[in-house]
Amino acid sequence: MSGIFKAYDIRGIYGKDLTEAIAYDIGRAYVTFTKAKKVVIGRDCRPHSVPLQAALTKGITELGCDVVDIGQCSTPMNYYANGSLGADGSIMITASHNPAEWNGFKLCQASAVPISGATGIADIERIVTEGAYAAPAAVPGTVTTHDILPAYREHIRPYMQFGRRPRLAVDYANGMGIIEAKTFIDCVDQTALYGDIDGSFPNHEANPLHHATLAKLQETIRSGDYDFGVAFDGDADRAGFIDEKGEIIPMDLITALIAQDVLSREKGVIFYDLRSSRVVKEVIEAAGGVPMMSRVGHAFIKAQMREHNAIFAGELSGHYYFRDNYVAESSSMAAIALCNIVTKSGKKLSELIAPLRKYACSGEINSTVTCDPQEILKKLKARYADGNVFELDGVSVEYPTWWFNVRCSNTEPLVRLNLESVRSKEEMEARRDEVLAIIRG
Repeated sequence: MSGIFKAYDIRGIYGKDLTEAIAYDIGRAYVTFTKAKKVVIGRDCRPHSVPLQAALTKGITELGCDVVDIGQCSTPMNYYANGSLGADGSIMITASHNPAEWNGFKLCQASAVPISGATGIADIERIVTEGAYAAPAAVPGTVTTHDILPAYREHIRPYMQFGRRPRLAVDYANGMGIIEAKTFIDCVDQTALYGDIDGSFPNHEANPLHHATLAKLQETIRSGDYDFGVAFDGDADRAGFIDEKGEIIPMDLITALIAQDVLSREKGVIFYDLRSSRVVKEVIEAAGGVPMMSRVGHAFIKAQMREHNAIFAGELSGHYYFRDNYVAESSSMAAIALCNIVTKSGKKLSELIAPLRKYACSGEINSTVTCDPQEILKKLKARYADGNVFELDGVSVEYPTWWFNVRCSNTEPLVRLNLESVRSKEEMEARRDEVLAIIRG
């Protein structure tokens, strides 16, 4: 059981780190911590998600809490069910983009408010470790089933404002995007890749952040006539996008485009994660929005969105958050926003993206370090004290023509660098090498 309680979820290898016995204990601990009376449970397509759900449900109902079983679904559908059904919480059984032997739980309170390490996962771990469960109820909770897809589809449909019927190539990676996309896919012409549900993920890892997984989608787009391509991750809370030429679009630039679509209907606050290109802030301002920088991580972003009543937020990892989906991800709404923009603009997606590729970005560079990562952050603060230094997440330093952020991994001896020059590729490379020399010492 050691190590399965993470910063944002519970995750481990099935049968080794995560078993039915542990799932049962987590179910009891979840109700002990939340005092929930009604909980939504959904699952991804991994074969072991079924026995894990049974064990989790047993633990939950023994403490008198009712379970609404929404079956196989995407994580965004799970969030929507939590909020729309008035539940006290929800659990999604998934290991997202991890390999097939992994599984886990994404936990929420009511209204899809996430439970993170800082807001409950550590407490649940302690309850499990100490066996400090609430007493079994005299009357066990009930289990009912509910098909959330029809309501989720009706929730999504009003956001479709296509100028014409879009043409998409979609890589489902055999995962939950197959169900998530049922919200809009009948309104587009599509070529589907790996569109059969298979929790062994036989074709490739369900992770659009790894560019190697996008090769077949790029090949498909280049051999046909499409507006763009979509690639879902395993539980469909993330999506990657490919333009009509088969080029991968950086996810922060997708945030900028979706912000334009959202702000065309309503003005307000838009969050972007602090690793994003400076152009994202510029686009939000130009569209009449209020740009605000966020920490990395869905629990932090959702909390900040709620605090400021933000309409939308985007993260460099391909999470796109919508206030209207209970301040949670919806990859369907992200894809629909791009369809709106492309079909109404009369332009190719590559033409819309081209003006946003104006600055030189390093991309995220990971460095394995042997010293205390915090010592590296101290050195960077001292070296670049003449810049605008802030510590929203790690250390960020801004200068008129370039900026960087350095963060430490929560789980590994890694330091992550993102750097951008607004002037030239040459400046980006020189500054990148300069900062890396300090990191790698």
